[in-house]
Amino acid sequence: MTRPIRTLLMSTLYPSSARPTHGIFVETRLRELLRTGEVETRVLAPVPWFPLRGTRFGEYGAFAATPRREVRNDIQVEHPRYLLPPKIGMNIAPGMIARAALPAARRLLEEGFDFDLIDAHYYYPDGVAAAAVARALGKPFIVTARGTDLNLVPEYPLPRRRILETAAQASASIGVCKALMDRLAALGAAPSKLHVLRNGVDLARFVPEDRAAARSRLGLDLEGRLLLSVGHLIERKGHHIAVEALALLPNNVQLVIAGAGVERGRLERLAAERGVAARVRFAGAVPQTELKWYYSAADALVLCSSREGWANVLLEAMACGTPVIATDIWGTPEVVAAPEAGCLMPERSAGCLAQAFDALFARGIARAETRAYAEKFSWEATTQGQLRLMRAIADDAAGPGRTASRL
Repeated sequence: MTRPIRTLLMSTLYPSSARPTHGIFVETRLRELLRTGEVETRVLAPVPWFPLRGTRFGEYGAFAATPRREVRNDIQVEHPRYLLPPKIGMNIAPGMIARAALPAARRLLEEGFDFDLIDAHYYYPDGVAAAAVARALGKPFIVTARGTDLNLVPEYPLPRRRILETAAQASASIGVCKALMDRLAALGAAPSKLHVLRNGVDLARFVPEDRAAARSRLGLDLEGRLLLSVGHLIERKGHHIAVEALALLPNNVQLVIAGAGVERGRLERLAAERGVAARVRFAGAVPQTELKWYYSAADALVLCSSREGWANVLLEAMACGTPVIATDIWGTPEVVAAPEAGCLMPERSAGCLAQAFDALFARGIARAETRAYAEKFSWEATTQGQLRLMRAIADDAAGPGRTASRL
């Protein structure tokens, strides 16, 4: 009689009741995996220690408000605390995370959850920390790379060295796009251990809604074109480029920015400087359950990022029948790979965005075609790829003549 593979998911990128949208893409992939009934999982999602709760402390206040243990979507999640001093935090973060996670992992073993492997997400610092925990417990582990952990962090010598040490120790590395695994191979990792398992999209949650009804629900103008930019309000996401491009577009084009972050004030000032403040709406942070209304209301999603691994917002918009305009970087060409998906900007600039806007709407894409394209990106292939990989690793760890999936 077979039993499910037992995994310990370990990552600082995981939602909590205090930060429900943080790392939602990691939780989504796990939930799809658990639907098979072939995996049991516990989650260790360490958070930085901070002494005071309250919205006036911003993200740090949310750290303090995060419960030590909770159940989310029937998944047991623990949030051990680790120290993250300013300035030197980048170099010591892996060790601090490992010190916080190891006692929690040992406690799970003592409670009877003898996991077969550690499933780590984000290469640095999380994957490096998972490597230390795996060594201490004698467990195999895998690491999933998701974006800046490989397209930015390895520019620093010490993190690069530790990433390569982790890749050598890991049973496997997973990239959410081919570009990330090409990067890891170029850094010196063994190609035989590298796997591409792209993110999928929840086709039941993200569905096309009537555009006029969506705009009415959100209190948006029913006439004219509407662009949508979704993501944290940080420079890397490029919301400022969308604002700048608005000044180059017809007056009946409006922009909605969905997200929260430190750049909001600067973006508001930029909109005023460019004379488009009346055409920009800041929606703030939008729950996943409400995003489909924004996608459906928009004529196009714009993503002007400087770095992305596999941007989930692209597929979410397409699943709602909304084409995209995105920067031609990293894994994005693997997502926007057909005319019905939208178009890519060769440069990250307001001028290129305006040109892409003209090209997209001259083409006249039907919403049904965009939705049909997104339907090719269900979670099934990724889920089955994870299962095959996890079974092979667990069976190998169990030793010759035995399998970890048998009682």
